[in-house]
Amino acid sequence: MGKSAIVIGATSGIGRELAKLLVSEGYKVAITGRREDKLQEILKENPKKYIIQKHDVTKLEHSEKVFNKIIEELGVVDLIIYSSGIAEPNYNLEWEKSLPTLEVNVIAAAKIYDISYNLFHKQGFGHLVGISSVAGIRGNRHTPAYFASKAFQNNYLESLWMKAKRSKADIHITDIAPGFIDTKMALGDTFGMATVEKATRQIYSAIKRKKKKAYITKRWSFIAFIMRILPASLIMRF
Repeated sequence: MGKSAIVIGATSGIGRELAKLLVSEGYKVAITGRREDKLQEILKENPKKYIIQKHDVTKLEHSEKVFNKIIEELGVVDLIIYSSGIAEPNYNLEWEKSLPTLEVNVIAAAKIYDISYNLFHKQGFGHLVGISSVAGIRGNRHTPAYFASKAFQNNYLESLWMKAKRSKADIHITDIAPGFIDTKMALGDTFGMATVEKATRQIYSAIKRKKKKAYITKRWSFIAFIMRILPASLIMRF
């Protein structure tokens, strides 16, 4: 019997490429997103390997219904990837920009993480992967809500990793922390920009190895170390 996966936020960018890669590796993949037309595009590529569910992660009560529908069809789930995210500059601290970021990157993420963990605990096995960011390492004066939201994800995923280690179930938690990836979320032509294809390959490698945390691309593990030790007076210049 082949493996199965759910990719939350698969209509574009990393989520979409990961879904395609998983299918090529023999997975049956349930994909979700707000744009049904994009989901249909992916479905047409391989109708027997995809399940689609329109899903707005900020509609919290809808998340469990979506999961239940997917589980009914898949039976069991080996892998869940949360790839939904919002990033937007907010130089003037406009709440209208901060709120959607917090809804998707914090509240919705925590909801999906909890549903996933509880499912795996019930099954007795499973692998949860969260796509966070190197942004979670330090603060940022231009996009405070985004950077803080990624720090939340970093800590939440580590907490679930600790919980899994104490569990009798065979549960794995992986925090994927990308640097600059060439997606719609990228804010301009930035240092060390990696293609989505390269990033996706490295993410899948980390998933296969069930790593606790992986920086994408690999150079960011060194940059992350430097970022942690730099004084805030230097960090704030960027």
